[in-house]
Amino acid sequence: METTRLGRTNLQVTRTGFGVLPLQRTERSEATRILRRAYDAGITYYDTARAYTDSESKIGAALSDVRDRIVIATKTMATTRERVMQDVEVSLSELRTDYIDILQLHNPAPLPVPDDPQSSYAALLDLKQQGKIRFIGVTSHGLDRAQAALASGLYDTLQFPINYLSTPKELELIDQCREKDIGLIAMKPLSGGLLTDPRPVFAFLRQYPNLVPIWGLQHMRELEELLNLDAQPPEVDGAIRQRIAQDRHELAGDFCRACGYCLPCPAEIPIPMAARMPLLLRRMPPQPFMTDDWNEKMGRIRACRDCGHCRTHCPYGLDTPMLLRKALADYETFRAARC
Repeated sequence: METTRLGRTNLQVTRTGFGVLPLQRTERSEATRILRRAYDAGITYYDTARAYTDSESKIGAALSDVRDRIVIATKTMATTRERVMQDVEVSLSELRTDYIDILQLHNPAPLPVPDDPQSSYAALLDLKQQGKIRFIGVTSHGLDRAQAALASGLYDTLQFPINYLSTPKELELIDQCREKDIGLIAMKPLSGGLLTDPRPVFAFLRQYPNLVPIWGLQHMRELEELLNLDAQPPEVDGAIRQRIAQDRHELAGDFCRACGYCLPCPAEIPIPMAARMPLLLRRMPPQPFMTDDWNEKMGRIRACRDCGHCRTHCPYGLDTPMLLRKALADYETFRAARC
């Protein structure tokens, strides 16, 4: 597998990375089988988080015997020195290792004050001195914070959503990271499942040698499809340009990226799916969403009291309640025509 240097970390990692978040929904023995297949096929970069339930422990169970041959990045949502230190001890235990290659602050808002001895960043410096982490990273869903993180010079890596739906300003991060020698990790290459064909996405991202996409994988068939793309990387040809243009046209404007920062919802609305329902119905097989179960889940939107939690926590500044109301009206019309 082709590798790349991850910025000033000097870590050599495969240009195809494994996003382990979806494996929290996979039974443990199958998750182990998928992770071992990925390792045996040559993938060396694995990205997880303390917040991803049992994902760290699944990496530890599957790959602890080859720890020195892979790069593990995890994340902490803690905002204080004490809590970061606690999170890292849990992560080390779950991962069955005595060091983490890259510890990333998980979408912090705002960025921590670096000279505050009780800040999360102060903890990262202490952990690095202790040898428990090797490099310091940050993840963000907001362009302003991503740019601020780059400007600070404090972080070895940046993780940000990048695919061909990204705005020109967002894509400028690729060159900015290259110029500053910051490792760039691209989350959500398929935009939370709205881009249903990985081939044009793979071709688009492979144009940028300093970028490492992390593909969220839950099933063996998804991994095999990705390995086939890596073995024969597609190029951006006329057909792929046409597909990119079509997707950009259809997904122009405001849409939910399914990051999940709006949760939990007091009305128990499954916002990341419900807010995208009009797109899911037309870009995926719609029948799974025509069930009584999904009808009940979408119906919860009527109980929304506009508490403001989802709106204020959306890193993309979306008017989430408005998107939900539109999604419910569309869903009911669509379902009435099908059922």
